[in-house]
Amino acid sequence: MSGAYTSLAEWFEYLNQDCDYEKWSQYLHERLRQAGIARGRGLDIGCGSGGFTRRLHAFGYDMTGFDVSEEMLSRAEMLGGGPQYVLADARRLKINGRADFAVAVNDCFNYIPPADILKAFRRVAGALRKGGVFLFDVSSEYKLREIVGNNTFCEDREEVAYLWFNRLFADRVEMDITLFAKRKDGAFERSDEHHVQYIHGEEALRAALAGAGFSCLKTEGALGSAEDKTRVNFIAVRS
Repeated sequence: MSGAYTSLAEWFEYLNQDCDYEKWSQYLHERLRQAGIARGRGLDIGCGSGGFTRRLHAFGYDMTGFDVSEEMLSRAEMLGGGPQYVLADARRLKINGRADFAVAVNDCFNYIPPADILKAFRRVAGALRKGGVFLFDVSSEYKLREIVGNNTFCEDREEVAYLWFNRLFADRVEMDITLFAKRKDGAFERSDEHHVQYIHGEEALRAALAGAGFSCLKTEGALGSAEDKTRVNFIAVRS
């Protein structure tokens, strides 16, 4: 059993095509523009294989992606597109100078325990200029408790298949993912990963943002939806 996003790195964007990277990136771009940022230096925290980093770079932002998975960053480098990539944990994030904004998209902070959230937010604040914008999301309590927790998911495609087993605990969901990837010789190779996503309440995250020196301007559902209950998007500004 390996850690999160090792063997999965090669297939992550392929298996997540239904999340619509283009539409999601456009949403981020629109929220940045509404906050007065149309250009400038941006940080993509928990960038994975760079799906959002590349697209934000294409909008004209000077992007750097950060992730804890060497395999994900290797995949991001291979896919290219212009951004720089750095191996770093959000709880130890450090850059030269100050950025204009930071994003953390698609569950990055669900991988950080509640006890470490304030530390991570302070690191983000330290990397941003005054007035810098911080956009991030988490899978909601409802999603992790009612949809993901204690459920099993699977998918079988021509080149890859997976089994995804979840166990719900009081503060987290532990996930075991078995991946079967097709090799060049036609045989399938098995790999296993263990993931842990922590459950964060909206009010606790708002309090942590305030403690780190952010003003939370707004929260909303996926892609700005007022009805969506599966994801909470935070729009915050460094005070």
